[in-house]
Amino acid sequence: MTNEDLWSNQGMRTEALSLLLPPPQEALVLEGYVTLPDPLPVELAAPASDAIWQQLTRGLEAVDMRPTRGSGKELALHLEIQPDVGVSQSYRLQVDAEGIRIQGADAAGLSYGVATLLQWLLLHASPGRMRVPALRVIDQPSFQHRGVMLDISRDKVPKLETLRELVDLFAGWKINQLQLYMEHTFAYRGHEIVWRDASPLTAGEVRELGSYCRSRGVELVPNQNSFGHFHRWLVHEPYRRLAESPEGIEHPFSPVREPFSLCPIDPGSLDLLAELYDQLLPCFSSELFNVGLDETFDLGFGRSAERCAELGKGRVYLQFLQQVEKMVRDRGRRMQFWGDVILNDPELLSELPRRAIALEWGYEADHPFARDTRLFRDSGLDFYVCPGTSSWNSFAGRVDNAVRNLASAAVHGHARGALGYLVTDWGDNGHLQPLPVSYPGWVAGAAFGWNAGAGREPHELPLARLLDRHVYRDTAGVMGELSCDLGNVYQVTGARAQNGSALFFALVFAHKQVDERRGEGMTQAGLGQALDQLAAVADRLPQAGMDRADDGLIRDELSWVAEASGLGAKLASARLDLGDTAPVNALPGTVRSRLGNELEGLIERHRQNWLARNRPGGLEGSVARLSRVRDLLA
Repeated sequence: MTNEDLWSNQGMRTEALSLLLPPPQEALVLEGYVTLPDPLPVELAAPASDAIWQQLTRGLEAVDMRPTRGSGKELALHLEIQPDVGVSQSYRLQVDAEGIRIQGADAAGLSYGVATLLQWLLLHASPGRMRVPALRVIDQPSFQHRGVMLDISRDKVPKLETLRELVDLFAGWKINQLQLYMEHTFAYRGHEIVWRDASPLTAGEVRELGSYCRSRGVELVPNQNSFGHFHRWLVHEPYRRLAESPEGIEHPFSPVREPFSLCPIDPGSLDLLAELYDQLLPCFSSELFNVGLDETFDLGFGRSAERCAELGKGRVYLQFLQQVEKMVRDRGRRMQFWGDVILNDPELLSELPRRAIALEWGYEADHPFARDTRLFRDSGLDFYVCPGTSSWNSFAGRVDNAVRNLASAAVHGHARGALGYLVTDWGDNGHLQPLPVSYPGWVAGAAFGWNAGAGREPHELPLARLLDRHVYRDTAGVMGELSCDLGNVYQVTGARAQNGSALFFALVFAHKQVDERRGEGMTQAGLGQALDQLAAVADRLPQAGMDRADDGLIRDELSWVAEASGLGAKLASARLDLGDTAPVNALPGTVRSRLGNELEGLIERHRQNWLARNRPGGLEGSVARLSRVRDLLA
């Protein structure tokens, strides 16, 4: 079947527009088809860069075409920068019998116009000469900064090869920033005790990755948490003396008591941060720097208690933030910080440094982005909205929650004039979810981050088909729907868990009561339905037709996800039979043996799949989350 047969009627031709990622602001399929010569003549009007030529070369290669310089006698592609096209990063694209014309307001806009053209060609690729429907696109982003933040500190540090593959994906979807969340996974000189078992990124590797990002139009933004979430440092000597609570506290990111936050009134805290910044920042070309400063759980409960009692915790927090911001400014950077702590004392918003950028984050579908973005806007501070993929604290993700959370952030962030849109992807409690679990959230985030209007009706986004086209390259049309179905099994258990899936908590936190807060509401009927849905997903995996080098790995990863989720459901069901408060060791020995054997196999496969995409550092910490359950079952 030729592509003209495939897209023969206007309805189907128009339907192809819905498969562009991200969805353009304005797009229209015109009458007629355009036949493209191969090689495709290209006219690059100055000051278009060599990067555009390289982008074209890579993209045309995917449809078995190549570019050639100059117009010649055949239909040609004309590229030029025209500042009057619109705001920064905007572009116009026209494909018709006269040729192909892309005008960008700047180099970024021109590149985004090329990206849309390449997707249009890929959507209509078939054997023989390339024939595509005529097309007109007028487009611009809802947010100037559209980023993804990957957690590489809990506990997964991706291989550089994995990061480069993600950069290529993100760049093709018009994502223009990448952050790697760091606590202890940069190889700071003189601090080997902190990172020696973490397989950290070295300065040379960060520079290499930054260069690769720039070649794809992506800004690599430095990220180092600098207040709370400092436990990876403070558990070691000589850093413990800098802790707010040197004796340790219970916190959600470790199964044991640990010191968690730096002490804000100890000058040594700032001295250490200054040394770290002086090593980290020269590896990046970005003017931005995310210093974290979130979730300071123990602030005011340790060494700063007296100062907090005198001034208030919010004031003590603000003073530390102001000192950190000055250090960042003195090093020629602009500070980003998570906005959760300062919102506890909104009267202090007016005292925040004016160059600082607040990061308004929240990960549930009903997070109050409308309220919080209004507060930041009214303070006069630049801010990002930061939703998430909802992949963490789960095996399979929470796709419906992610889509609604991502859409809400885009709608309210755009309405309040947010500077950026940052999609976060965390690794809480062992980073047990494989990489493909994050794909639905990244695709939806790319769509809403470019076109916030699409977030007003989020479930009209054809997420499954976009996943098939732009991620899995699945000609059978199976994987996209399968991923979404797998990622929505959490909905049927009856549990009202937030920030994770009840099936995950039932397994990884088996040492707690089965009706613990995150398992509250689970029913036997719901768990049975979850097992049925997981079995149906596993049955469909062999039907996929992915055109990817890692086809087999993806199948293994998602099969593991279905089985791990199913084991969580089986364990929860067995415990509910005994009563809500029954411990795991109260289960019959035959049941514990059967479940333990299943878990043993899952642990080994987790190791294998982890090492296929990631470095070994952190793996044992991740496995320990499951080994603890295996020991309970034994």
